[in-house]
Amino acid sequence: MVSSETSPWAKSGGLADVLGSLPSALARRGHPVATLIPRYMGARDAPAARVIDGLPIVLGRATYPVSIWQGIGGDSRIYFLDHAVFNRPGIYGDQTGEFSDNHIRFALLSKAALEVSRRLFAADIIHCHDWQAALVPAYLKDPRVVDPALLGIRTLLTIHNLGYQGQFPHHLFGDLGLPPEFDNPNALEFWGNICLLKAGVLMADALSTVSPKYAEEIQTPEFGFGMDGMLRERRGVLSGILNGVDYERWDPEKDPLIPARYAAAQIAAGDLRGKEICKRELVREMGLPESAMERPLLGIVSRFAAQKGFDLITQVAGEMFQDDLSLAALGSGDSSYEEIFRALQQRFPDRIGLRIGYDDALAHRIEAGADIFLMPSHYEPCGLNQIYSLRYGTVPVVRATGGLEDTIISAPSADATGFKFVDYNGNAFLSSVREACAGWKDRKAWTKMMARGMRKDFSWTASAGDYSRLYGSIASSTGASESDLGKRA
Repeated sequence: MVSSETSPWAKSGGLADVLGSLPSALARRGHPVATLIPRYMGARDAPAARVIDGLPIVLGRATYPVSIWQGIGGDSRIYFLDHAVFNRPGIYGDQTGEFSDNHIRFALLSKAALEVSRRLFAADIIHCHDWQAALVPAYLKDPRVVDPALLGIRTLLTIHNLGYQGQFPHHLFGDLGLPPEFDNPNALEFWGNICLLKAGVLMADALSTVSPKYAEEIQTPEFGFGMDGMLRERRGVLSGILNGVDYERWDPEKDPLIPARYAAAQIAAGDLRGKEICKRELVREMGLPESAMERPLLGIVSRFAAQKGFDLITQVAGEMFQDDLSLAALGSGDSSYEEIFRALQQRFPDRIGLRIGYDDALAHRIEAGADIFLMPSHYEPCGLNQIYSLRYGTVPVVRATGGLEDTIISAPSADATGFKFVDYNGNAFLSSVREACAGWKDRKAWTKMMARGMRKDFSWTASAGDYSRLYGSIASSTGASESDLGKRA
């Protein structure tokens, strides 16, 4: 595994959660797995020992001496790539914006992955995650690479979010240390820029996304971000595997971060005391009036970005917050969306409780205390919060896109676990919210829906099995089998 993030050592979103869970799930299936990430400032507290020092990585005309640290403990190996370019407070940027040398930082990560395979962990497959690791296939396909230890490696690129592509000005191509023949529209050149993700899309042996629906959507102009044509051409090696979640951290039956614990069996029996305690404490914490207990409480935990669909809330806020409902929202991100939420909270202070920032403990309490969870995303490659919400008996209202479509069964189905709307507009969103709020008033039917959602299993067990089979199919072209991957994965 090669990634820019893994929980708990480097996290900005769901990518870190995947890398924090998938390697262990694969290890439990018998696959030896190693993960390589940069040794950012936040990862320097990780228990690790330096195993390589002063290893020269050549990119273009520059040489970067790096160190490799190996993590201590755990059921799968983790390696940290150490160099001064990673010794900064942010992962991708700071308050002034993205780091201008990100193309070098993550080219260094990709090329160092080959050295880790050569010297420390002989890989059959290198599983690359997003644009930050997408140059691995390009370095392996460099015609100047003749080392037999590298020639048999196969690659899988997982696209977690196609909206982030790693585009840089064209004149920086020489910094990457790739052959001149890769500087063209059939390789890295993309509308006058260089695009690191494009290298992986075209050169990886196989591609995957983080949900089956998203694998379909990225082949369309609406969601393809200019790459839909090349993805359609590679659809024969493109698959969608739904992300799993870590139920050790996200389960109301054992969650230490919520004020009362409860289980699906209790909810199914009509015992809502634990859920009600969580709601009452959340209402208090978010500064909402006591009367919020008598109306449906909506929850939001999100990165504030255009992708997440919060412009739909602004379209219908006047009508929505005149209804008999309340909202508890937590998030941070784009300053314009932070201001939108602040303005809404000031406009409806007795209906909206707001926290701007990252607060993992509060995220758990919103999942446990809210009645309904909102995810009106314009697109959503997988989404995790709707899955967490199911386990906490917090019924999701989602747009029917990507992983939201794959994980939520919509009313009025007898097996419904939530509510979905299709058209991306404020009226469709408001209609779905109102349908959910009306359903909340039918306590018997609502409790059954809560229990159905809580019994759903989106653990990594099934997803790890899907990845294991995919690895086997990738390796089969080199004469290896899935069982061979148990020796070196």
